[in-house]
Amino acid sequence: MEYGLIGAKLGHSYSCQIHEEIGGYSYELKELPTQADAEAFLEARDFKAVNVTIPYKKLVIPYCDEVEPRAAAIGAVNTLVNRNGKLYGYNTDYDGFAYLARRHGVRFRGKTVLILGSGGTRNTVAAVCRDRGAERVITVSRTGANGGITYAQAEASGEGQIIVNASPAGMYPNNGECLLDLKKFPDLEAVLDVVYNPLRTEILLRAEELGIPAYCGMEMLVAQAVYASARFLDHPVDLSHVEKIHRNIRRQVSNVSLIGMPGCGKSTVGRALARTLGKDYVDLDDVIEQVAKMPIPDIFAQRGEDVFRQYEADAVRECSKKHGQVIACGGGVIKTPGNARLLRQNGPVLWIRRPVEELPTNGRPLSMGGHSLKKMEAERTPFYRAGSDAAVDNFGRLSDTVRDAAEAFEQTFDPGN
Repeated sequence: MEYGLIGAKLGHSYSCQIHEEIGGYSYELKELPTQADAEAFLEARDFKAVNVTIPYKKLVIPYCDEVEPRAAAIGAVNTLVNRNGKLYGYNTDYDGFAYLARRHGVRFRGKTVLILGSGGTRNTVAAVCRDRGAERVITVSRTGANGGITYAQAEASGEGQIIVNASPAGMYPNNGECLLDLKKFPDLEAVLDVVYNPLRTEILLRAEELGIPAYCGMEMLVAQAVYASARFLDHPVDLSHVEKIHRNIRRQVSNVSLIGMPGCGKSTVGRALARTLGKDYVDLDDVIEQVAKMPIPDIFAQRGEDVFRQYEADAVRECSKKHGQVIACGGGVIKTPGNARLLRQNGPVLWIRRPVEELPTNGRPLSMGGHSLKKMEAERTPFYRAGSDAAVDNFGRLSDTVRDAAEAFEQTFDPGN
């Protein structure tokens, strides 16, 4: 092994793609399930350079011949470089988080910063905040141990201009978890999350709903890799890679969810859009029918709408956790609170619009046509508008609609998204 990533459990990682695009070298993922495995690997020193992830960022320190002062102060090393048999330890997570904040104009000087979580990442984030002049850095955790406060205490005080989630809350597979009510913080200016799966954690979605700038940890991941690669190869840091790689990964992993009235063309548009974007196509109704083992009209007829909506909510919850999909949803998906938010966690939601006079009704349990259909449209339109990132008109040729949908998808990669 020359270059790679070590950790107890790696699963899927974007590190290979990032490093190979940055440096052009082969980058391997090496799982070391036990501490003994990690110690044997470090003692052998049979590598040129590696990144280190949970739970070995502290374990590797005694094996280093030299640790940069910043990494030693933080108590975590995430980059190891082998130079002629000697190991040098660095913390490029610091650089990555600093880049994320700087890229979006988040300034810590004179501010009160709440850091959620008490693990190792908390120390890295705290170091950046202090080095950039934060007036107070407060650790918030479930127990409030080690000089911190609890989530309840944080909400009661209402203090904090910047909140950073450095905990696993909301991270896949526990999507949707958020331990703090952001409405309790009237002076909140920005929310940052070191988590990057999902792309929008629950805390980021809540911040966006309140109009508060919110930023995902994917840029931090890419930036720290750029800094690590510079250490690997003993090259100057070239941050021009970060934005391009970040956009490419976001484009690759993002979902696109389609909502709109029954018969507006979500399935037809969705299949064509999936081909255009190189993504998997998922029809939510097909997923529901596979689970329920009966057609949608039969679910309504035999079990009722409430049971169908539960099937639908379960399907949304599971499908929205995955990546790289175009998801065509049923017309009433927005009737269940929380569905639209779940769909938005891993990509934009597009509202497909078609004149009500052109909507077919055959075989659709709740589409009665005429006045009833117009009433349904009037009732649902505010929910479609609130639950979507953009609207796409499906009035003419399919190719035009797909082009507009693809453009709407691309626009979500503007700076700040």
